[in-house]
Order: sequence, then structure tokens, then C-alpha cells
Amino acid sequence: MQQQRKDYASCSGCGLCLLVCPVWRVHHDIGLTPLARARALQHGAAAADIADSVQSCTLCAACEPVCPEDIDLVAMTLGLRRQLLQPELALSLHAQMHEQSARAPAARPREDALLVPGSALRARPATLARAHALLRGGGAIALAADDAEDVVLALEAGAIIPDGRRQRLLQPLFGLKTIVVANGLLQRQLRQWLPESKIISLGVALSGLAAVRRALRAGDLYVIEPRAYHADYQRLVKYYDALRAESGCMLNLDLQRVAIPAAPRSLAQRLGAAQEDGQAHARWILQGRKVARIVVESLEDAAVFGEVSDCPVVHLADLADDGTS
Repeated sequence: MQQQRKDYASCSGCGLCLLVCPVWRVHHDIGLTPLARARALQHGAAAADIADSVQSCTLCAACEPVCPEDIDLVAMTLGLRRQLLQPELALSLHAQMHEQSARAPAARPREDALLVPGSALRARPATLARAHALLRGGGAIALAADDAEDVVLALEAGAIIPDGRRQRLLQPLFGLKTIVVANGLLQRQLRQWLPESKIISLGVALSGLAAVRRALRAGDLYVIEPRAYHADYQRLVKYYDALRAESGCMLNLDLQRVAIPAAPRSLAQRLGAAQEDGQAHARWILQGRKVARIVVESLEDAAVFGEVSDCPVVHLADLADDGTS
């Protein structure tokens, strides 16, 4: 049984979460940080009183590994978002999920492993084909029919996932030994729903392959997808440090070994209601580094680095085919 984590009542006000928060890094407004949300709740604030703070969170989860009280800060924010969810958005999200629920579940794959690539990777068929081929080289793995993009957006907004939609998503997944997931927030949720399966990020699955590791080199900036990383921090901090030592690459980790988000997005940005500001974060990661090539686990990060840097930007799946390696 997983031990129950603490809530906002355990916040001591140490402020360590402030140091790693990407929203603080851009806005320097303490009211928009996990610290402010926890302390406000301790003093009787309602969700509506701190709505701007709640909606500004990017859910990168960088605050969780540094919290000495082990507070489930992502769950705290999502619970507040659930209280703030506007009826119009809730109806729209539930309509999307109801439409998906009405469809017949995908057949259970014959393989014991499955790749859930997400819409961004699905929109890059050549990259998706290479990722799938690389993973197939390590064993049989099926390609998911359901990317659960409606579920991911609902999770972002704090909406409750209807039982019918959850069952349609999970039915083909029950009993699978390994599920590889591109979206870090979906990976986090699937670990709760499917505790018996091994659920890993696409970045870890690909970077564990010999062909990909051989292609990494000194001068590469390897950009870790933060949501998946922070959800499994105790194990992955050692994994990525070993990858760095083996290849000589740089990582988007700060001095606390927390992953700096390159393209963090608030809920309003996810919904298209606010302007993106990821370029500031990408520039901050590149500052002071001599980078020859940028290697990303997430295509969202690929887009923002392509806007701020003249360096080649390569998705991990394309790395093994890079003729310059």
C-alpha cells in the first residue's frame, strides 16, 4: 500500500519550493507559488481567494522533490482547480470524455507492452515510427489506439474523470507488464490506476536503449521532461546522473538535481486563453552553456528551443538516425 502523503497543513513555510518554481522564476510574485497556496489555505483562504495562483501552476512538480515535508503539492493544486472549475469548461470536458466513452474500447494488444505516444508525437509520423521501431527492437510493443488527450486536459483542469471514460481507457491496459507514456501527467495518473503495471516515460524507455545512448555525446544538452521525472524522482535522479556520466552530455537540472521546465504552461495557456511564455525558460536553461545540439524527450520542448536557439534540436527518437552521431 502506498503511504498517504501530507497536505497543505504540514507546510512549514521553508520556501524551498520557491527556488525551483518556474512561475516564480518568470513573475517573481510569491503569491503565485506553492508556498503561498499552502500558507493561504492554512490561514483559512478558499480556492476562489487564490484562483490566480492555482491556475498559474504549470504542474511541472519541481516543488515536490524539494519539499522536506513530502507534501503532495500537485494533488493540492488539482484539488483546488476542481473547486474552481467553471461550469462551461466542465461541460465541454465531460462532453469530450463522454464522446470517447461511447466508443468501443480498443482490443487488448497481443503484446505485453504498449506505447501511448500522445497527440504531439502522433502529429510527427516519422518520429513516432522511429520511436516505435526502436522500442520494438527491445521487445514486442503495441501502439495505443487511445492517446487519452481528453483525459489529460481534464486532469489539467482538475475535472473528475467519469467512470465510463476511465474504463474505456484502462480496459485494454489491464494486465500489461509495461506501458510507455509520452505525457508525464498521464503517466502519473496511470500509476495510480494501474499499480501492478510498470509505467515508464518515453524518455526513459528510449534513453535506455544502446543505440540511443551511443548517439549522445559531450556538447549535447539533454532536456528531461519534468513531469515524469519528478513523479519518480528518487529513482530517476540516479538514472539520469548515470546517463550524464556515461555520455558527457549536459542536463536541464539545477543544483538540487531538479529538472528545469523548458516549456511550462499554465492552465490558461493549455486552454489557449493566455499567451505562451516558454521562451524565457528555454533561454534561462541555455544561459552560460556551450551547446552543440539540443536533445529533447518532449516535442513541446523541441518547439520552444527551436524558437530561441540556432542549435540543432533533435527528438530522442530521431537521435539514433542522426548521421552526425
